[in-house]
Amino acid sequence: MDCVTPNHVKALLPLQSAHYTFPRAAVLREAFTNCVVDYYVKALTGKEFEARGLLVTGKSRVGKTAETLKLVNEFNASKTEMPNGKTAKILYCKLDGSVSWKDLGTKTLGKLEYSVHPRRTQSEIWSMVRHQSREQGVIGFYYDECQHVFAPGAKSNRIFLDSFKSLMKEPEWPLIMILSGVPDLAKYVNSEEQLSHLLAPVHFDEISLGKSADPLEDPDLNELNKLVYSYAAHGGIDVDELVDLDFLERLDFACVSRWGLVIELLIRAFAMCRFRGVNVATIETFAEAYAQNSSLPEGLSPFTAPDYRDMLDRTKLLKMLKIE
Repeated sequence: MDCVTPNHVKALLPLQSAHYTFPRAAVLREAFTNCVVDYYVKALTGKEFEARGLLVTGKSRVGKTAETLKLVNEFNASKTEMPNGKTAKILYCKLDGSVSWKDLGTKTLGKLEYSVHPRRTQSEIWSMVRHQSREQGVIGFYYDECQHVFAPGAKSNRIFLDSFKSLMKEPEWPLIMILSGVPDLAKYVNSEEQLSHLLAPVHFDEISLGKSADPLEDPDLNELNKLVYSYAAHGGIDVDELVDLDFLERLDFACVSRWGLVIELLIRAFAMCRFRGVNVATIETFAEAYAQNSSLPEGLSPFTAPDYRDMLDRTKLLKMLKIE
């Protein structure tokens, strides 16, 4: 069976390649730029210095990883030459479960494309990380889902906090630390005063409708509206008859107020239209696209059920979508 057909690719590619720039991206970009410029200027002096970094927090699927990784990729693509003549890079490392400091060192060396014998000590592994980073021009690491390294009352919390701080203060080759994760991550980082001082905080909020009594003046409602029309334009899909206040509120509810889930659903719905040769999206289109990633019984779609707010529990939707 040929699953990847030219029609599927043609339907999905323009939507999957699109990137919507939220206003919050400007805040993150400024903080990221400040870190990199600070690093470059301090390196230019030839004196020992401390690197700065970022602490990016927000609930799952609000878009923090996509926005941060976009900046990292843009920086790496710029091939910025540091004062020592090396081309600077920041490497991305996603943490998908509990790890020790030694485990994280081994994982980091893997991102540096350097293999290490498992019998190496923790100290030896991190010494290799610092050495390889310097040799390769790596000036920082972006550790995503960083909340996984911490646990309430764990003795290892102090090890991670002190070690992140030490990497940023390393005399011979300080490293920018970008740590991102759910809001609880900030609680752990802020417990270490010096590390907290070195990391600029950037928080990503969920969708919050009802900020204004007048829907036309509601900032998140207007942003949601722009988001729908932006992806519709990328897909060549007409949504004029679809988009109204009721639809936007249903879209927000169905995606439990997570910007990232909204984008994923828009891509599925508009790609479905394109694959079928339809250029107009309907409420039924979204109900069907939503059902593809939902275990809700037929007739209980947030897009078609009359009293969806009474019939559906948002807490259960979160569990069903497996994002918390």
